[in-house]
Amino acid sequence: MARVLTGIQSTGTPHLGNVLGAIRPAIDLAKNPENESFLFIADLHSLTQIKDGAQLRKNTHAVASAWLACGLDADRTVFYRQSDVPEVTELAWYLSCYFPYQRMTLAHSFKEKSDRLKDVNAGLFSYPMLMAADILLYDAHFVPVGKDQLQHLEMTRSVAQRINHQFDPTHARELLVVPEPLTRENVMLVPGTDGEKMSKSKANTLDIFADPKALKKAINKQIVTDATPLEDPKDPDSSVVYELYALLSSEAEAAEMAAKLRAGGYGWGHAKKALLEAIVDGFHIERERFAHYMAHLEEVEAVLQKGAEQARETAGQTLARVRAEMGY
Repeated sequence: MARVLTGIQSTGTPHLGNVLGAIRPAIDLAKNPENESFLFIADLHSLTQIKDGAQLRKNTHAVASAWLACGLDADRTVFYRQSDVPEVTELAWYLSCYFPYQRMTLAHSFKEKSDRLKDVNAGLFSYPMLMAADILLYDAHFVPVGKDQLQHLEMTRSVAQRINHQFDPTHARELLVVPEPLTRENVMLVPGTDGEKMSKSKANTLDIFADPKALKKAINKQIVTDATPLEDPKDPDSSVVYELYALLSSEAEAAEMAAKLRAGGYGWGHAKKALLEAIVDGFHIERERFAHYMAHLEEVEAVLQKGAEQARETAGQTLARVRAEMGY
């Protein structure tokens, strides 16, 4: 059985792009009986950005509630909060002592801000080693990653190989399991309200769990459409409204909207209304579940604590091996 590990940061409530591009695929992966799934909320990583404790807790609960609302089965998945497993920070220190400083300076997470060092804290600089500890602590075989995280996974593989070679140059055994990237050929690219990739950093997201009035306001004001008169034909292929609607509807429904737009007499206001209905109606079960979990955080905490106990059992075994080899 292959062990698959996925981490998500607690930077806020998951948006439509997160749900379609990451949450649903990860849950499908966890349903595979040939996989043993570990899924964690990376609240320690979030501290590099978020300095407000109340906000961090709120974000963590929102992320956990969203995953549970979308169908994550906590009985089939080890679902836990990163900070509930303190072993990860100890392993991160050991890894840091075996990885070159110069390689760390090449990490995307650091290089992107290296021209404005006043924005870089030591946590952001050492981010790749904490990520490596997240993975290596649980003997993960596969890690689903996007292109933006491939480099960090290579750093994980590199530090694991360095340590394995240090303590057994013959490679007869592995102190740390060297993980493989798990990439998907057809990763769903969900456009944001501005047409670019949907991302919190670009403030172009749609929150499927938001109140319908707030969601309607976001769709109407954030998605900019041209001034083509109602009666004139319109090009659906150049429209973010249509592109989003097509991702959420059936082929027949998408084709029907496209035909109406091309025929004229069907405005962008009609298309935006249809998109709103596709989100509110299409995610009505997830929306109801999310509201329930956010109103009953004790249930969310119970799930996370159960997962933490399972995660710490595995983490303790790995850390015991490492400590023994390193002389502690």
